[in-house]
Amino acid sequence: MMYVFVFVIAVDIISAIEFDKTGDHLATGDRGGRVVLFERTDTKEHVGSRRELERVDYPVSRHPEFRYKTEFQSHEPEFDYLKSLEIEEKINKIRWCQTANGALFLLSTNDKTIKYWKVTSNETSLVARCRRVYAHAHDYHINSISNNSDGETFISADDLRINLWNLEISNQSFNIVDVKPTNMEDLTEVITSAEFHPTHCNMLAYSSSKGSVRLIDLRQSALCDSHSKLFEEQEAPGSRSFFTEIIASISDIKFAKNGRYILSRDYMTLKLWDINMDSGPVSTFQVHEYLRPKLCDLYENDSIFDKFECCLSGDGMRVATGSYSNLFRVFGCPPGSTEAITLEASKNPMRRQVQTPSRPSRSVSSSITRVVRRGADSAGVDANGNSFDFTTKLLHLAWHPTENSIACAAANSLYMYYV
Repeated sequence: MMYVFVFVIAVDIISAIEFDKTGDHLATGDRGGRVVLFERTDTKEHVGSRRELERVDYPVSRHPEFRYKTEFQSHEPEFDYLKSLEIEEKINKIRWCQTANGALFLLSTNDKTIKYWKVTSNETSLVARCRRVYAHAHDYHINSISNNSDGETFISADDLRINLWNLEISNQSFNIVDVKPTNMEDLTEVITSAEFHPTHCNMLAYSSSKGSVRLIDLRQSALCDSHSKLFEEQEAPGSRSFFTEIIASISDIKFAKNGRYILSRDYMTLKLWDINMDSGPVSTFQVHEYLRPKLCDLYENDSIFDKFECCLSGDGMRVATGSYSNLFRVFGCPPGSTEAITLEASKNPMRRQVQTPSRPSRSVSSSITRVVRRGADSAGVDANGNSFDFTTKLLHLAWHPTENSIACAAANSLYMYYV
């Protein structure tokens, strides 16, 4: 009998995924501080958008295809001598900026330092150069960066503060949100994610560890101590437990492309909020309800603190988020929709997993296959009929801005799935 052991090197694990606004470029970051760029290849033969090509009856491939373009070392391990603390090189977030003169621009950040990169072509390859370094503005780990629609500014957020930067000025930022109490013993809530509105340059949203989302207007004051709107779901009477606040903590928020809706992910659910309705979410999608009886075990092994990202399709009709055993869920948003699909990121899923016909698929690096279930999960059982593997988790994913395609990461592998 032959045994095959597969070892994943920690520095190769993907920690960030992001499409640019056109959908022609895809960037990933990993725990080793590297950024890898992929470029779309299926529309380069003809000039014009996919819609224009279809209108003039050019043959356009059914799904977008990407190929490896280049990679570069964005961050190195650092050491904070004041705090005697080693800072990891892991890429926490990547955000694409506006292109100019044929060059690509993007922001990448680890726990403490943000960098602004320019990627240009020479005769044989792409060359990445660091244009600016934005440092020494956060006492706590950076959990979010987000570009403003004005193309000139961006925000960075940690547990207690959100700072506003100008892309052209690296030695100065403005603190626009500060939730740090005078006495840290009075701290009850921290910032978990922040994002600019996609079209209104004066508006941004941030989420908290108590399960709330706040919308703020930068025109109100220099320091936005108060919010213009608060989105939170009231706790059901008698439902409070030791785990209530832990599982309510929001790990990620995303604006819909039209700016009307905000998607939030907590440990158990996805919630869709209408920014014109602060009475409660317009939709709630159950992701981990089957894990409720296992919360004690999840607390003991720290899985309950896993931070899953979320994303919306470009048309706002679907939402997606990750889960354990390298599974992710896709839900339909329209009122009355019952769409709830479970998918697996895997090169070679076992045939007995597939209960519905597979759809043709192409991948950045390998195949990804539709699996198994629609609707609610059976408690603690995965596509193989086995217990869920909490050591394999799909935390990072991104939806293509114009296509029904999702890029997702399982450990050190990148997959593309077409829904």
